[in-house]
Amino acid sequence: MISSLANIFKVPDLRKKILFVLFIIGLYRLGTHVPVPGIDFDALERLRDEGIGGIANLVDFFSGGALERVSVFSLGIMPAITASIIIQLLTVVIPKFEQWREEGESGQKKITQWTRYLTLILAVIQSSGFVYLFSQGQITPGGGGGSIDILGPGNHEWWRYGLMVLTMTTGTVLVMWLGELISQRGIGNGMSLLIFASVVSALPSEGNRIWQQNPAQFFVILMIFFAMIVAIVFIESGERRIHVQFAKRIVGRRQTQGGSTYIPLKVNTGGVIPVIFASSILTIPALILSVVPSDGWGESLRSWVENNLQNQTSPVYVLSYFLLVIGFSYFYNMIQFDPWRQADFLKKQGGYIPGVRPGDATANYFSRILNRLTLPGALYLAFVALVPLVVLAVWNVSAFTFGGVSLLITVGVALETMKQIDSQLTMRNYEGFLSMSRSK
Repeated sequence: MISSLANIFKVPDLRKKILFVLFIIGLYRLGTHVPVPGIDFDALERLRDEGIGGIANLVDFFSGGALERVSVFSLGIMPAITASIIIQLLTVVIPKFEQWREEGESGQKKITQWTRYLTLILAVIQSSGFVYLFSQGQITPGGGGGSIDILGPGNHEWWRYGLMVLTMTTGTVLVMWLGELISQRGIGNGMSLLIFASVVSALPSEGNRIWQQNPAQFFVILMIFFAMIVAIVFIESGERRIHVQFAKRIVGRRQTQGGSTYIPLKVNTGGVIPVIFASSILTIPALILSVVPSDGWGESLRSWVENNLQNQTSPVYVLSYFLLVIGFSYFYNMIQFDPWRQADFLKKQGGYIPGVRPGDATANYFSRILNRLTLPGALYLAFVALVPLVVLAVWNVSAFTFGGVSLLITVGVALETMKQIDSQLTMRNYEGFLSMSRSK
């Protein structure tokens, strides 16, 4: 491992990329500590002491605590991720987007541009919503009771709202640009690495709080998470290889040679996206009820949502989370790997699966294999997402938010980045992180 780390800095090009990524991550973390203008700093200090709750937890988790600090990068990378997922879903139902996807690099540029526009729109909507909730004191765990108005009394002029919305929106666009810079000039996926930095940044402080409360509990949690990391690495590396044979064919005046290869289908094709979908869906009822009057049926409905859909130890929450993860896993996997599209592409390239007829038979074969892989992958996702939540909630460890979703993100991003670094080292005849033996 030490020799592999040393090899990284022996390659000038790779060394520049690594240092560039670290520099961008440093700028991003700096921006998460710069508060937006127009807020009451005394109220902000009380907000940091009490923390935030409800619908803001998910955004604060992916922004590395930036929303709790009401910083310039409060929204983090979440609007860009949401826009990217929406565009992916729209390519299935909108023929124009599907046509762009088939055009290759030129079409991808158009899709990227639309993703940026949608990110900007989502950033304006989300920042406006959070500024309103902050000003009404509905972002704190106490909701209406222990509310904290971060603008302070008498400071509710329209220009303050506009300035905060503009600052948060600009910060989101800047974060999106930083992520694209990492992807273009650095190594790894920019958005994934920024999320990785946000998630990992909260780990030392939360671990220290648990250590202060109960050292024995800290070691038990540590062993549980180490065991889960091993399981995640094992499952994430698993894949089903579908053998494909290509026949000889004539392209123009040249004859291409036939050959054989394979199509790798991962056990967890959808990655962490189904879990994010499920978490987002469970926050929608609380978001809707935040604008419902708190009298009569509205209060009773809000109480039921808080006790069942926001309480992580509630049987209703656990069952809903489990079913949503399973359902979104099947839904997203079919979008990521469309069997009929893959079968048509394979047929056009002159390839076939031995023993399976091209066309509909190949599509049905892909669909059958994908369904068989999705079930264990979905159960694995639900297990990793739910077990840490239940264990930490039963032990009343509310300070430790580094759960299953965090593990999936950190381990997945680390594996993908290490694979890219490993391939760069292997190309230059160096031993990589994942090499089983030293390269000659």
